[in-house]
Amino acid sequence: MAKYSISEEAIRDLDEISDYFALQSLEAGESFIRRFADKCRNLVNFPNMGRSYTEIMPNLRGIPLDNYIILYQVIKEEIEIVRVVSGYRDLGILFDDHE
Repeated sequence: MAKYSISEEAIRDLDEISDYFALQSLEAGESFIRRFADKCRNLVNFPNMGRSYTEIMPNLRGIPLDNYIILYQVIKEEIEIVRVVSGYRDLGILFDDHE
């Protein structure tokens, strides 16, 4: 694997998470973003390490980061970060329009 990309939806998710951390703790927010980037770089080397979510969408996988899940797909030689969502959300609802 050579690289990863972040979808528009995932960018919006990260913006919302950053806004939340800005109100709580700037330091915690910066730490979250650093660890997010580390996890994404790690996925490039180990793309199948995440849990499979194929029951929601074909090829969907996810790895935890704090109380969030980084949802991604392996597409050819690239990792696409699809969403970054709370682990407490109903993940199936997020992808209803993909069916």
